[in-house]
Amino acid sequence: MEAEPAEVECVADPSAGVEVIEPRLVPLGGIRAMKVNRTLPTRDRSMVGAWCFADHYGPEPVSQSGGMQVLPHPHTGLQTVSWLFEGEIEHRDSAGVQAMVLPGQMNLMSAGHGISHSEISTDRIEMLHGVQLWVALPDGVRDAESGFQHYEPSAVGLTDSSGDDAGTMRVFVGELGGSAADIVTATPLLGAELLIRPGATVVLSVDRTFEHGVLLDTDALEVDGVAIGRASMAYVGPGPESLEIANPTGEVARVILLGGEPFYEDIIMWWNFVGRTHEEIVAYREEWQARAERFGMVDGWDREDWIPAPPLPTTRLKPRKRPRPRG
Repeated sequence: MEAEPAEVECVADPSAGVEVIEPRLVPLGGIRAMKVNRTLPTRDRSMVGAWCFADHYGPEPVSQSGGMQVLPHPHTGLQTVSWLFEGEIEHRDSAGVQAMVLPGQMNLMSAGHGISHSEISTDRIEMLHGVQLWVALPDGVRDAESGFQHYEPSAVGLTDSSGDDAGTMRVFVGELGGSAADIVTATPLLGAELLIRPGATVVLSVDRTFEHGVLLDTDALEVDGVAIGRASMAYVGPGPESLEIANPTGEVARVILLGGEPFYEDIIMWWNFVGRTHEEIVAYREEWQARAERFGMVDGWDREDWIPAPPLPTTRLKPRKRPRPRG
C-alpha cells in the first residue's frame, strides 16, 4: 500500500458528462391507442431530478391516430405536467377541475393521496403534438390533498455568444435565464421549452446542483458536443454551471429542458401509481378496481367509463434503483 500515492490529474473525454437516452415506442391508454415515444423511465435512467416520466407524441394527424382518448384512470404520489406544441386536449378530474390543455399553456395536476382524470383531444383539431411529464412527490407531501395549477409563460429571447438572436424560450417550471414560472413544486425543478434558430448555439447558465435532461422534438441537436436525434434525451449530471445546446440543422430546433436536484428517495412506479412499497401498490390497485372513494369520480363520465388496472406481476415489486448522477 502506498502511504503517499502520487496525485494524477485526469482529463475527461468531452462527451464523458453526457448520456444519451433513446426512446421506446409505446401505446398511450391501451393497445389500440395512439403511440408515444417514452424516454423516462428506462432501464438505465429512471429519473431526472424528480421528473420520473416523459412521453413525447406527434406531430400526428388526429384523423389517422384517433387522437388522445384516455378514459378516467387513477394516480397517486405524483404530479402530471401537460405541455402541448399543437392541438387541444380537455382535462377533467375527480376534484372537479375541467380545463383545456392548449399550446404554450401548462397544466399541473397533483395527485397526492389519490385522484382520477381523463384526457380527451377535441374534435376541433387536426394535429396533436406535445409532451406528457410526471413528477414524483417526496414522502412528506405524497399523501397530501390533490391540487391543480395553470400557468401561461411568456416567451423570452435567447442569444448566442455574440449577442445575436438565437431563438426563444418559455419557462413553465422553475427558473432559467432570469425567467421564473409562477408554479409551486415540492422539490426544486426546471421545465422549459426552447426554440433554437437554424445554425445557432446557445449557452445556458444552469444550477450546478441540478441534473438535466434535454429532450429533442425535432431532427438533430448537439448537447455539450454530443449529437442526439429526434425524441432522444441527453442527460447531464450535476456539476456543470452551463449547458451548450447547438442546432446544426437548417430548421428551428424545439427542445424541452428538464432539470432538478437528484431525487434520492426509493420509489416504486407501477402503471399510474407512485408508492414506496409493494403493499402500497397492491392496495392502490385494489381500491381502483373497486372504484373506491380514494380516487373519486370524474364529472361527465359514467361509472363504467374507466381504464381497469393491468394484472400485477407474479413477483414482488421493488424500488427502481437509480444510478448515481453523472457529472
